[in-house]
Amino acid sequence: MLFHIIKFMLILLGCVLSGLLLADDLPVCFNYGCTETAVIQFQPDQLARIQLLFKHAENAEDERHSLAMATGVMQMMAARQSPIGNDKGGNYADDGVHGRMDCIDHSRNTTGFMKLLEEHGWLKFHHVDSPVKRTPLIVNEHWAAQITEQASGQAYTVDSWFFDPGHPAAVFALSEWKNGASPNE
Repeated sequence: MLFHIIKFMLILLGCVLSGLLLADDLPVCFNYGCTETAVIQFQPDQLARIQLLFKHAENAEDERHSLAMATGVMQMMAARQSPIGNDKGGNYADDGVHGRMDCIDHSRNTTGFMKLLEEHGWLKFHHVDSPVKRTPLIVNEHWAAQITEQASGQAYTVDSWFFDPGHPAAVFALSEWKNGASPNE
């Protein structure tokens, strides 16, 4: 009898561990300046859909397009599990709403999403860097996630702040972004 109980417990433990190994937990932050966090979970079927976005990326430009799309998809998945679903692009349409995100929140969350992609080996042409900021005016500081193309060393930003969750991120060469590039121009 004891043998069967131990066997059952080992099988149960194996099932639990298998589930933990297949899903990925990731913190997302919100309410401006990452003052609050929630842990979201990407299930295996969600990760498989995200991986498909990179299946046909044959060069660095394709991969940047895939990263923009994946950021939107991952934000939407996270929005279903956390208050970030209340976020609106920019900082004004969601003022005071629980779950709102400023550029600091967006840059950290997007960096986390991209690091997860990198850990899974889905990025072949870029590596993920720390978030970067620009300060064209003293009071106009702005943050974005950053990647670097491996072959050329060219840095790019992946900026989701401009849009509601689910929209593909804007990708700019770092030099353009530092000069104020915006998808609204």
